Amino acid sequence: MSQNIREERLRWVLPIINRRIKIVDAVKVCPYSQRSIERWLTAYRQHGEAGLEPKSTRPRSNPKDTPIRIKEKVIQLRKETKLAALKIHWKLEKEGVPIHERTIGKILKAGGLVRKYRIRRIRYKYIKAELKPGELVEIDVKWVPQRVANKRYFQFTAIDCASRWRFIRVYEGPTNLAAVSFLRELIQIAPFKIEAVKTDNAAYFTNRSVGYLASSDPMNPRLHLFDLLCLKEAIQHYLIDPGKPQQNGKVERSHRTDQEMFYERNQFKNIGDLEEKIKSWNTEYNNLEHCGLNGKTPNEMLKLLIN
Repeated sequence: MSQNIREERLRWVLPIINRRIKIVDAVKVCPYSQRSIERWLTAYRQHGEAGLEPKSTRPRSNPKDTPIRIKEKVIQLRKETKLAALKIHWKLEKEGVPIHERTIGKILKAGGLVRKYRIRRIRYKYIKAELKPGELVEIDVKWVPQRVANKRYFQFTAIDCASRWRFIRVYEGPTNLAAVSFLRELIQIAPFKIEAVKTDNAAYFTNRSVGYLASSDPMNPRLHLFDLLCLKEAIQHYLIDPGKPQQNGKVERSHRTDQEMFYERNQFKNIGDLEEKIKSWNTEYNNLEHCGLNGKTPNEMLKLLIN
């Protein structure tokens, strides 16, 4: 008697291989079909006795598997935008493609499009104050990484803490006049009234670190041009603690996005080319989904808060 499936199959295959019996005659007494015997014969001729070992009948495809067109779309978005799985989920959801962010993560991992090493960071729970548009705007300066026409330029950035709506402009240098000109243009173009701004302690924003306290008249210190404009427009000017850029975290994070998604992907022929491209990038940024806004874009959040 056969001890296993391989021996049972071998018992019916060997007589046919040794030409002691024909297939049609074996089928008459064999409890298995002719198709099965033919399949065993083919496997035996190709792989020997090992070919008669039973193989898994598990289906090679999952009926609930993500369609290949969606997988290709996810990989294409990742390569073009370098967005995280959650942001890709939001973008596809708006296009009418329902797919969970964890599924997207698995697709990216299978495609080798995730970081090999990740640092697990401690997540703190903060109590977030409800803000309205314009109640607090963070302002900071970032130098343009590449020289344009052999000149160094600087990017002034303002971002609304409530809606993440952002406004950027490029100047030849981080000067007092540039800071004042940027704030004037921001006041005119912002779709809300600015009540307060928050900056670092750079010399183009404040006199606190460059003689503010060393004034000849301590009771009447010299005011900075930026502070004078804030007083004129009834805007409160807050300063972060020295050496604490995380207190201006929203604008600092937006600068990282600028570096990864704009400056590393573009080259600039002249200042006009830089200004045109950075204006288009600012429009694109205000229409990007943000994790801090639960998948809404700054423009969508701004409409929601204003209405």
